[in-house]
Amino acid sequence: MSEKNGAVMRTVGVSKFFPVRGRFGRTTAQVHAVDSVSLAVGHQETVGLVGESGSGKTTLGWTVARLHEPTAGKVEFEGRDISHVGRAGLKDVHRRLQMVFQNPWTSLDPQFSVGETIGEPLAIHRVGSSRSREQRVAELLELVGLRPADRHRFPHELSGGQRQRVGIARAIALEPSFLIADEPTSSLDVSVQAQIVNLMQDLQERLGLSFLFITHNLHLVRRISHRIAVMYLGRVVESGPARELFDRPLHPYTAALVASKSAGYESRRIVLKGEIPSPLNPPSGCHFRTRCPIAKERCAREYPPLAEVEPGRVVACFYPGELKT
Repeated sequence: MSEKNGAVMRTVGVSKFFPVRGRFGRTTAQVHAVDSVSLAVGHQETVGLVGESGSGKTTLGWTVARLHEPTAGKVEFEGRDISHVGRAGLKDVHRRLQMVFQNPWTSLDPQFSVGETIGEPLAIHRVGSSRSREQRVAELLELVGLRPADRHRFPHELSGGQRQRVGIARAIALEPSFLIADEPTSSLDVSVQAQIVNLMQDLQERLGLSFLFITHNLHLVRRISHRIAVMYLGRVVESGPARELFDRPLHPYTAALVASKSAGYESRRIVLKGEIPSPLNPPSGCHFRTRCPIAKERCAREYPPLAEVEPGRVVACFYPGELKT
């Protein structure tokens, strides 16, 4: 994030733990889904958040949106601490901070028409008159590339890409400054994924939006992001400018992701050992060490701090850059 842009959203040491209940409802353990994450998104900036399933990226997104309350740390939005605001405060926050969900089929009410779905946030927040809300819905349909007649259709009559356009229109109805897009293309065909990414980039330029773009699709995240943060077992292990991170990954986990077939680039294939460990019982020291090709004895004893090793590049690794792609 460039200093001139400032931050529209910032997390400071945010954690989200979920209790594991035993007999009689007693807490027997805690799942550290997100653990001490500090992250910032600047004005009109897109920060990509990547990692395998179980890395904590969706939980972080939901915590930023205050769909989860953080266990520890702080979420700041437009200069305000929203970590523990109540229902009335959240209603105000959600006028400026919205989410685009992964599956547009399950996130849309099947009994609402497209027009009713897009207009619902305007009605809830009592924005304008009934007539002005109708006009706003028409504007939003055009903004996201849908036809005026689509307002009378229902979700089951739409394609996956059209449903996601409806979800995006609903998310921008209240003129937010910040959108959290949680795997917004994962349920779509490849050709439609590109269309949705193009739409989001166009809306960012036209409306001045900032994005936290959560995905496992490395090709798309490289294309849309200004900066990328890589998560593993609830923690950010590397972040930096998108092009630099892909051209020269410094953390072994990032290097393995970039070298995977899903990255879509010519590079040496790095095969990770085993599966991602359970966040209920993570490895000692560096959580990635059990799968890391260059792990050493020190990695089992200590967790490497997240430190700036180059301007704009932060890495949690004792041996950054040693694993080559």
